Amino acid sequence: MPPIEDHPLRYQLTNELHARPFPALKAPTTAVFLAIKREEKAAARDRAADLAHLTALLDRHGAPHPQPGATHYMGRIGRDRLKWESHTEFVTYTIFRSGVSARPFDPADFEVFPEDWLRDAPGVRIASALIRVDPWTDTEVARAAIRDWFVPESVAVARVLDDAAIVATDFCIDAAGHQRMSVMIAPETGPNRVGRIVTRLCEIEIYKSLSMLGFSRAREMSGRMGELDQRLSRMIEAMTGGTTGAEETLSDLLDVSAELEALVARSSFRFGATAAYETIVDQRIEVLREVRFEGRQTLSEFMMRRYEPAMRTVRATQARLNAMADRARRAGELLRTRVDVERSAQNQALLESMDRRADLQLRLQKTVEGLSVVAISYYAVSLAGYLLLPLAKGVGLDKGMLMALVTLPVVLAVWWVIRRIRRSVH
Repeated sequence: MPPIEDHPLRYQLTNELHARPFPALKAPTTAVFLAIKREEKAAARDRAADLAHLTALLDRHGAPHPQPGATHYMGRIGRDRLKWESHTEFVTYTIFRSGVSARPFDPADFEVFPEDWLRDAPGVRIASALIRVDPWTDTEVARAAIRDWFVPESVAVARVLDDAAIVATDFCIDAAGHQRMSVMIAPETGPNRVGRIVTRLCEIEIYKSLSMLGFSRAREMSGRMGELDQRLSRMIEAMTGGTTGAEETLSDLLDVSAELEALVARSSFRFGATAAYETIVDQRIEVLREVRFEGRQTLSEFMMRRYEPAMRTVRATQARLNAMADRARRAGELLRTRVDVERSAQNQALLESMDRRADLQLRLQKTVEGLSVVAISYYAVSLAGYLLLPLAKGVGLDKGMLMALVTLPVVLAVWWVIRRIRRSVH
């Protein structure tokens, strides 16, 4: 028994670092690359469908199946080798075939993926490339190949990894729907280094394509963001000028804030993924250690001129959207404060009005009490007069004198009784 118990994930996590080795390739070689992604909610897709699609391809060649829940696979299918990887939003298939076609970048090379199998893919193609790996011959041959194979205005060429190879691509999609990439290998370059170069080129292509989805999202949102920005500015001006009611403005502002928050929620994953993919593209180009070839633009220069402005647009859109959402929240807080102050003033005025009405009611009550004393006293004196009149005649008092004698005590008695009743009620 070991002296200390291992963490249950120790070996699994360590092996994960070695689970996706680079292929060992020798020139001449052809690499066929395909990346498949669901159009919507790719990160939450059913990954079992991806494995089932891979298994369907393996079954056509009688190849062994991957492990359940696998995220990577490497094995032979017929005379070719297949490398499959499952990522957060997409899966990639890379076929490595010895030799190159007589026709450079022959679309027939892509037929290694059967048409009916492609139609059953659980997603759509986000990237595909044909990579031609040739042995280096001389500069004139390389110059002629670059001129014939790629679009002159977009071609990017560089010596990489201390002259281990020359890579070239124009980042354009050809008539067959694929990117074209050329790798010319120096004689002393080993198979492992060739495999790393090809893998880096595939990663640059897929992550470039995925990060451009963020650019598409930014352009899609820009029009609506402009409308919301103008609407928000008008509301803030109305708040400053006091031309509209605070509660009406607050209702409109809440609608704008809700829409901005919805835009932030819908775009946060895409913009976050774009930033991560952009970093990967920059890192993959950096590790190639490019050196200029015959004065042509390098991959990094192409990215600086064509790709980086799109990424800056994404970052600017994200910053603008967050700033608008923050501005709407601050405006909402100020407007709510204004509404609270106005409501407090209204409540204060209402309380003062209630105080005045209570004072009037008190005065009216006292007036009514006074009248009640007079009315009750009048009837009480009359009753007392009728009751005491027989006695008054016995002592020689007339009715007028009797009424005069009983009036004051009766009035005092009535006033005292009403006062007691009012105190008992309060």
